[in-house]
Amino acid sequence: MKIFNSRSEAETFEIASEFARKLKPNDVVAFFGGMGMGKTAFIKAAVKALGVSADATSPTFSIVNDYGGDVHIYHFDMYRVESWESLYSTGFFDYLDSGGILFIEWSENIENALPENAVHVEILPSDGENHRLIKISGGDGRW
Repeated sequence: MKIFNSRSEAETFEIASEFARKLKPNDVVAFFGGMGMGKTAFIKAAVKALGVSADATSPTFSIVNDYGGDVHIYHFDMYRVESWESLYSTGFFDYLDSGGILFIEWSENIENALPENAVHVEILPSDGENHRLIKISGGDGRW
C-alpha cells in the first residue's frame, strides 16, 4: 500500500499523474471516499496524464463516460447503483473485458462486484480543509 498526504488540489493532480503512468489495459481503479473528497479531480488528472484531451467530469446521471484514448478510458459513477439488477443494467460487466481502463467512483456501492485485482484508491480528509490522505493498494501488488 502507498499512502500520500496531499495538501492541495495541485498536489493531488501530481499524485494522480504519477499513479496513471503505472496503469495498464484492463486495470479497474475503484475509488472510495465521501462527497467532495476529490475523486473526480484525481480522475481528471489521471485521464490527462494518460494523454486524453477530454475533460473528465463525473458521470452522475449517465453512469459512464467514455473518454477514448489509445487505451479506452471509462469513468463510472456508481452513486445511484443500489442493486445487482441496476449494476447489470449499466453494462458494467461488459466493460471489464474491454481492454480499457475503468475508473469507478462510489465503489462502495459495488464492492462485491469488483475484480479481485482491482486497484483501490481511498481518499480521506486530513488535517486541513484541502488536505487529503490518499491510500492506494491492490493492482497485483503494484501499489
